[in-house]
Parts: sequence; structure tokens; C-alpha cells
Amino acid sequence: MSQINFDVMNARVTFKNVPIHTISKFAFKDVVAACNEFKKIPGVEECIIIQTATRVEIFTVSNVETDDSPDARRPEGKTLVLNKIKDTWVSLSSLEQIDIDHFDQTLEVYKGDDVYLNLLRLASGLDSLVVGWQSVFDDITQSLASAKSAGVSGKILNKLFENVIRLATRMRDTTGIAKDVVSLGDVAVKLVDEKAGLDSKKKVLLIGTGEPAAMLAKTLGKKGIVFDVTSRSLERSTGFTTLLGGNPVDFNDVLAGFDKYDIVFVATTSDYFLITFDRIRLAMEEKKKGTLILDLSDPRTVDEGITALPGIKLLFRDQITEIYDESVKARTGIVPAVEKIIEKELPILSARMKRIDV
Repeated sequence: MSQINFDVMNARVTFKNVPIHTISKFAFKDVVAACNEFKKIPGVEECIIIQTATRVEIFTVSNVETDDSPDARRPEGKTLVLNKIKDTWVSLSSLEQIDIDHFDQTLEVYKGDDVYLNLLRLASGLDSLVVGWQSVFDDITQSLASAKSAGVSGKILNKLFENVIRLATRMRDTTGIAKDVVSLGDVAVKLVDEKAGLDSKKKVLLIGTGEPAAMLAKTLGKKGIVFDVTSRSLERSTGFTTLLGGNPVDFNDVLAGFDKYDIVFVATTSDYFLITFDRIRLAMEEKKKGTLILDLSDPRTVDEGITALPGIKLLFRDQITEIYDESVKARTGIVPAVEKIIEKELPILSARMKRIDV
């Protein structure tokens, strides 16, 4: 029986190498349509895309030949496929010229066993924004289901993803890495809900577009809470909300209308005070109801002087740090066990993939 020889490739952009608010520039409006475009590249026969608020990952299979084929695969074909993938990606996204100029430095590319390794790490929860997060595993299973339904994947990628999902399920269950996962956003939203109540009547604002802000946005979205997002620039806020939800608002408009918000989450990396007594005094003078502000920034970006204004209640990250840090510490201790299982399973998975027959 003839075996299939193939090249499997993973090209990706994640929160680890680009700011979260720029991920939307690399994203595709229609993932299935994008897969079909990638399959038009000569040699590419299968495609699956994982696209979330924190990553865009393309998996392709190309140069598929049987071992008795008269045409041996040319080594230069691998480079040609990658160049075409980059060109197609640029044509389907909303990347600006500066992003295109630095695309080679931004893009991570993996081939062969490295693809299997990275997919195992992702599915097991090691490479997610929050270690062990269930949503990442769900994104992978959904991406496979969508690709199968659309007919853009095939025997090779289907087998790869199915094997990885099965292995990741076992790792997550046996190690407990996915048990009781708590993100910074989960703890923060719970605290605010206990202190002031979070419901559809509350006007909520999120200041920031980094990783802590992303965790908050995910939790707020999961609970169905409508919220505004602001940052140093409206462009950042817009990019952030494209994939994470929320309504982008200009920061100057926020300061002028600060009195309309009941709950304010601040999660920035600024090195100066964004919210001060003088900046919001005029807007807050006539406010009848109270405002709860939770500053998760490190260092703090809300000046304690604002508590002199009537109705202001200010909370800081210190009040949730212990709960969140305990959760992170518990999961960090499990990581070596997961990595050990991956190290053992990787060569087995690689061997399975090599045994795919015609």
C-alpha cells in the first residue's frame, strides 16, 4: 500500500508577538472563504484556520505525493508555498503598509513535528492567554468542525486535529490543568458584582486594550454585559473591540462624559495617572448616583484623589491579587506534568501522521 508524503505548515500571529488590539488587522472577515483562497495556492490541498481574539493561525497541507509518484517534490516548493500564503494573507486582511513591511518579523512559521508540538501545547492550554482556558480548546474543536463542514480540510488535517483533541482531552482531565480556571477578568467582575451589582441597567466602561483588558472583555462578554472600551487612541479601541466585543469610544469623550458610567474597569500599562480629580471633577459635579472604579493597572493609573468627589468608590488590584495569584500558582505547578506528557506523545503522534495511507 502506498503512503502519502506531505508538508504540513502552521503560520500564525498571536498575542505573544503582537499587541491584542492589532490582532484584528490580521483576521479574516470570512474564515471559510479565506480557507478556500489559501487552497487556490498551487500545491495546497487542505486548510484549517483558528481565529480568536488573541490569535490567527493557518494550518495547511501541501505537496501531497504518494511514495510511488513519478514526480518527486522539489525542495524549493516549500518556500514558494510559504511566500504565496503570506501574499494571500495580506490580500485578505486589513493590514497597513507598516504591518506588511514587518510581516516576516511578525509571522511565526512551523513545519512538520513543530506544528504538532504547538498544536498540542495550544489544545492542552499551555499557550493560551490564561493557562488551561477551556475556550481555547473549544475554539480548536469548532475550527475543525467548521472546516469539515465547508470541505476545506481533508484526511491529513482532520486526522491531526482529531488526534490532538483526543490527546488534549486526556491531558486536561488527568492533570487537572483545566479545572476551576479563573482569569483576572473573572475575579475582577465577581468583585465588582458583589460590591455594586452588574446588570443590564449599569453603564460599564473598560479602559485599556492589553492582556488584562482582554480577560475582562472576555468575562463581560460571556456574561452578556454591554460595555464601552477606550484607550489612548480610538484606533486601538476599535481594533480591540472588533474581536473582543464592546463599543469603542474616544478617551476625551469618556472624560467629558465620565458621569454617565456606573462601573469603570481600568486595566492599562500607562506610567502616569489617566484618571485624576481635575480631569473628571467637572463631569462628576452633578452626578446623583455613585460610580465604582476598579483599577487593575500595575502601576496604578487612577489617582486616589478622585475619592474626594461625592459617590466615588475606588478599588485596586491588591483586593483581588491573592485570589488570582493562587489560581495562577496552582496552574503553574501543573504545567511541567502536561509538558512531560506532550514530550512522550509527540513522537507517537508524528509516527501516526506518517502512517496515513492513500
